[in-house]
Amino acid sequence: MVDADQQRHETGPRKIVDVAVGVLLHASGAFLLTSRPADKVYAGYWEFPGGKLEAGESIEQALSRELQEELGIQVQAIERWREELVDYPHALVRLHFCKVTQWMGELEMREQQHYAWQQLPVLVKPVLPGTIPVLAWLASERHFLGTTHSDS
Repeated sequence: MVDADQQRHETGPRKIVDVAVGVLLHASGAFLLTSRPADKVYAGYWEFPGGKLEAGESIEQALSRELQEELGIQVQAIERWREELVDYPHALVRLHFCKVTQWMGELEMREQQHYAWQQLPVLVKPVLPGTIPVLAWLASERHFLGTTHSDS
C-alpha cells in the first residue's frame, strides 16, 4: 500500500496554490472569522477570509480584491504578517496572512457565508486546519494561555 507522501513523490511535486488571507482586527481586539460557503471544500468550517492570487497580483492586491468580492469592504491598511504552508487533501496551499486594521464599508456576506467577531478562545466551530496556527500566533502576541478553539 502506498501512503500519501510516497504517492505524491511518485506523481511529482504538487503545485502550490498561493492564497491571501485577511486577519481583520477590530479596535476592541476582536478578529473576524467567516464560514466557508456550501459550494466549497470544507464547507461550514470557520476561517479568516481571503482567496487565491490571480496571475500578476500582489498579495495586497489579491486580498483587497477578495475582501471586496466576499465581504463588500474596501481595505485601507494591510500589513503582511506571516506565511504558512498547509497540505490539504485537495491542494498544497501557501497562506499569506495579513493583518487588516482599517477598511471602509459595512460587512456584506456576498457568498452566503456567516461571520463572527471572535476573541480567544473562539466559540465557533469547526475551525479550518489552516486557521489553527493563526489562533496560536494571536494567542502568543496577546499572552493568552489556554486552548484557542474547540472542535468538539
